[in-house]
Amino acid sequence: MVLLGVSLSSMAQNVASHVNEAKAKVYFVEDITPESLIKVYKALGREIKGKKVAVKISTGEQGGNNYLKPQLIKDFVKSVKGVIVECNTAYGGSRGTTSDHRKTIANHGFDKIAKVDIMDEFGETMIPVPDGSKVLKTDIVGQSMLDYDFMVVLSHFKGHAMGGFGGALKNLSIGCASTNGKAYIHTGGKDRELQSDSWSKEKLAGIDEFKDAMAEAAGAVVNHFGDRIIYINVINNLSVDCDCDSHPAEPKMKNVGIVASTDPVAIDQACVDMVFNSNDPGNRDLVERIVSRHGTRILYWAQKINVGSRDYELVHVK
Repeated sequence: MVLLGVSLSSMAQNVASHVNEAKAKVYFVEDITPESLIKVYKALGREIKGKKVAVKISTGEQGGNNYLKPQLIKDFVKSVKGVIVECNTAYGGSRGTTSDHRKTIANHGFDKIAKVDIMDEFGETMIPVPDGSKVLKTDIVGQSMLDYDFMVVLSHFKGHAMGGFGGALKNLSIGCASTNGKAYIHTGGKDRELQSDSWSKEKLAGIDEFKDAMAEAAGAVVNHFGDRIIYINVINNLSVDCDCDSHPAEPKMKNVGIVASTDPVAIDQACVDMVFNSNDPGNRDLVERIVSRHGTRILYWAQKINVGSRDYELVHVK
């Protein structure tokens, strides 16, 4: 089996030996508990700067049950004095409008643990994409993202129907994009406003163009916050489908743990490596999903435009 010219066997032999000079640190803890979430965050050693802290999560589509649960993240969110932030979707569903999204947020219990800000509730704004971007001319994000001094990108790592997988880079790109911004990314820069035909085959970006667009949008948010951002991925409920799916496939692979980094590319690369190199036979479906969607292309392009590094050192936190 070959993944964008990289065989799985060679990938397995080079878990943390990619082609970049400096190794980013990715901190790992196996237990998935509220205490472990705080522990792996503290291992980063990056001080939260500013008074307004955004904790970017996915609130999950109504009907799905794999999203990060409030019970897991509550203590962490409170410890950083964070506001949970999200944006509305571009495909309808239970989060397509602010009113429906608020109902889903309440149904899933997030409003009981912290204030929740839907960042594009009152508008959107454009921020520049990284130098070298070739698909997007700009990134369109929720307007209130600009109100925050610091962002914690708290992601559920899992599969994704179009992206192959979803982690920190997806949470940065599609996750921080407004409704129009999501349409802009999915159409590879063709529609800056959601159109009735934005989801037609003629308008949707190609499989590789979509990954490049996501990498560029992620880079825009990374560059906006600079050193005022950190990334945490929870590797559990490993369905081949995203939390944006109201009827996701059942997870077949066992839970892995929690990782944290100051590098969004390194943290997603580490998660992909853990899935590919797992001895759990249940990883087969997720590996196939990532391979068939050219999922790792986002990592290559994000590194190319200096969003982060695929070269990392995995540090076990005790």
